Amino acid sequence: MLYGRSLMPPDGAAKASGGHQPASVGCQPPARFARFLCVKIKPQRKSPFIDVAQYIFLFPMTYSQLLAEAFHAKKNPVLVGLDPRWESLPMSCRMDDVAESFERFCKAIIDIVAPLVPAVKPQAAFFEQYGVSGMSALRNIIRYAKQKELIVIFDGKRNDIGSTAEAYADGILGADSAWGADALTISPYLGDDSIEPFVKTAAERDTGVYVLVKTSNPGGKMLQDLIVEGKPLYQRVAEYVEQLAQRTSGSVGAVVGATWAEQLSELRRVMPSAPFLVPGYGAQGGTAADVVKAFHSDGSGALINNSRGIIFAHRTETFMTQFGEKRWQEAVESATKRMIAELAQKPEK
Repeated sequence: MLYGRSLMPPDGAAKASGGHQPASVGCQPPARFARFLCVKIKPQRKSPFIDVAQYIFLFPMTYSQLLAEAFHAKKNPVLVGLDPRWESLPMSCRMDDVAESFERFCKAIIDIVAPLVPAVKPQAAFFEQYGVSGMSALRNIIRYAKQKELIVIFDGKRNDIGSTAEAYADGILGADSAWGADALTISPYLGDDSIEPFVKTAAERDTGVYVLVKTSNPGGKMLQDLIVEGKPLYQRVAEYVEQLAQRTSGSVGAVVGATWAEQLSELRRVMPSAPFLVPGYGAQGGTAADVVKAFHSDGSGALINNSRGIIFAHRTETFMTQFGEKRWQEAVESATKRMIAELAQKPEK
């Protein structure tokens, strides 16, 4: 992460520091403040009573600021999906216990992609299917990714009402929660009282939630494209997500599939304040030309997910001949770099 950019402190901070102004000098916060913005304040005048060269203020980093910092550091929007499947694992990662194998494999993936991309997205279902051991592996993987300074999006598509939604949010979001994730995917189809508990927790903990708006699977249109009072349902959901994104300064985002290029462009216009999570790139058919519509003019505003195309790159026709299974790590690295290069070409919107 990058720190120490010339930032104005929140209202009242300059007053509290005796009118001193922020200086554009860097400061690295202690590890326990890894999710804080660090601003150094230089006094405008010397004090005969206090021998102090500068004051340091730490302000919580919002989820939108975390995304911006990660994008600035890695200079690309690639999100690597951690979706381990036993039948696709390289033999060198297979152990007697499936959950241990998944943990070993995903940690190896993280080692490869951490220097290259801003974020990873573990899919909870692939771990939960193996019970306690699988869930323990997932927690270890999330911790490991955080140690590597990656943003972690917990892909659980959770949803419920009242205290149940509060419990989901409390357990998943934030460094001090049971799972320790930076963000969570949620479903909107129980209504606003099922979304608000997630939004409240995300805002309080400077984390994020991504609401399913227009998903990449073909069957999503069965419900999402239904016309409600003259508009498709997904657009109604998008309008509500935009309200939440504005209210929370970007803690609420949208899941919009790369497989719906026309709607992706439409939904960016409807949700200018919401960060996008865009699945469907690569194996599902989405291309760089499709996903360019998700970005703002400066190239920010979206994370583009690729799961199978990266983590199982050694099984694809492109890399199978070049690397084979024994060199699967090199295939992962090459696939990641290729995706970064494809997105960097910035085809016309």
